[in-house]
Amino acid sequence: MPAVDGQNQKTLTYPHGTIKRAKRSLFCSPFNLILFTAMLSERVALSEIAGNSGIHKGYTKRPLSELAAENALAWLIQVGVLRREVDGQGITDSFRLTPLGRQIVEEFQHQPWTTPTWGDRFLNAVIRWFRLPF
Repeated sequence: MPAVDGQNQKTLTYPHGTIKRAKRSLFCSPFNLILFTAMLSERVALSEIAGNSGIHKGYTKRPLSELAAENALAWLIQVGVLRREVDGQGITDSFRLTPLGRQIVEEFQHQPWTTPTWGDRFLNAVIRWFRLPF
């Protein structure tokens, strides 16, 4: 299999609304930037995120049940920030960043993670609840 030449890769461009929704979803998620920073270089398993493990590693803001973590990660997949890791036998319980997620996380590595407003939280909840495309 040929190696990927990182210098010749093109940066994908996304519509402004897509980037805005993705950022809002990340900021409103129960996860810290350190989780997404870890996903820049490696896959992260659900077992490392859920429960006390997520708190000890700094991945979550509070202890999350496996179901709550799975649901929050599934929303970030729908938004286009994350993807499930796949191995030779199928889908695993691990997650990685998509190119969109990588772009956003790299942008916020050197500046503070934005605290969402109540309006951001409300809009994110409405869009998530109704699965609206914006």
